[in-house]
Amino acid sequence: MIRIVVADDQELVRSGFSMILDAQPDFTVVAEAGDGVEAVAAAHAHAPDVVLLDVRMPTLDGLGAARRICAETPAKVIMLTTFDQDDYVYDALAAGASGFLLKDLRRDDLVHAVRVVAGGEALLAPTVTRRLIAEFTRGRDRGTIAPSRLAVLTPREQETLTLLGRGLSNAEIAAELVVSEHTVKTHVSNVLAKLGLRDRIQAVIAAYETGLIVPGS
Repeated sequence: MIRIVVADDQELVRSGFSMILDAQPDFTVVAEAGDGVEAVAAAHAHAPDVVLLDVRMPTLDGLGAARRICAETPAKVIMLTTFDQDDYVYDALAAGASGFLLKDLRRDDLVHAVRVVAGGEALLAPTVTRRLIAEFTRGRDRGTIAPSRLAVLTPREQETLTLLGRGLSNAEIAAELVVSEHTVKTHVSNVLAKLGLRDRIQAVIAAYETGLIVPGS
């Protein structure tokens, strides 16, 4: 059973997401929260597998809550965002969130996203991730991962990291490199291990921070 906390300061949104998720036979919503402080407390009290966090909440916003939940609990965090308004999703991903969803997503996409993240994968929606990361890394100081660190990667692993940064799926990377998906999975695992990255989200960030991809390109 996948245990979920839903945090959003809008009661109708919060209850709507909770109803959708609780209707799944393998999901249970263990708590709801109206702000970031309540979300952090719920993550500690109920040991959820996944916490859905609205980016903008009173008392403690989603970014602050994500940092605390990711640092203090084993729960996976998914940010809920409105694309054109939330200008710190990059920081949430860097803080440890496993992905983000647009609030107007379809029911099936919400359910799928929670299953993906609960299974230990990062949620990368290519059409959104590419634009968000490019926007939020523009003008930032690089340095979390120095370009020189890329020397530990083989040329093919660098290619793989570049394609990850562009938001491609394993299948799309396999087609681009003309290799099998199994080979791509091996390359991705090697990239994460060699650079000390947690998941694909951090790989996307690394691709920008090291200059493999230029924001806006």
